[in-house]
Amino acid sequence: MMPEFILTSLLIIAAPGTGALYTIANGIDGGVRRSLFAALGCTLGIIPHMMAAMSGVAVLLQTSTAIFQFLKYLGVAYLFYMAWSIFRDRNMLAVHHQKSERKSNLQIIISAIFINLLNPKLSIFFLSFLPQFIRAEDAGSLGYLLQLSLIFMALTFVVFACYGIFAAFFRRHLIANTRVQNWLRRGFAIAFAGLAIQLAFVR
Repeated sequence: MMPEFILTSLLIIAAPGTGALYTIANGIDGGVRRSLFAALGCTLGIIPHMMAAMSGVAVLLQTSTAIFQFLKYLGVAYLFYMAWSIFRDRNMLAVHHQKSERKSNLQIIISAIFINLLNPKLSIFFLSFLPQFIRAEDAGSLGYLLQLSLIFMALTFVVFACYGIFAAFFRRHLIANTRVQNWLRRGFAIAFAGLAIQLAFVR
């Protein structure tokens, strides 16, 4: 059962999403170090959803339309805020812009946590995904559920870190001139806005 869980988790994690996009953006913008902090923040953002699924809060999200809609549109608003912030930050991908203008490592982590925190789909995902891999002898065992959740988090960090390192490796080739910087910045902004719209239509 464990190999199937790991393979399925990798396929889900590797699919492009807000966390992967944010990690790649930081890898291009600031190199390997910033991408690793972004990957860490996205991984930590999974914890509240994991706890929600384990405590039954995810069931409430499934059954209460009002609560789900509130969290969903809060997430939509934050993604649009991210898109606007990236679009207007003309120094985002400038290789030589002043260090003082950069976000601190803590700010990167906090932003990444909020990106995953304000996504109610994750709680419902944990509720519907993890039970499929609970063995009959471990039914009702929070320990086994926690083990699977921690494995999922570890895989998330590894996959996102690989995305960020790959982006950082090609950083100077991708942003060698201002035109490429502008197109990349607009592309990230549009991608975040697109993810916000996609989340808005989730039922």
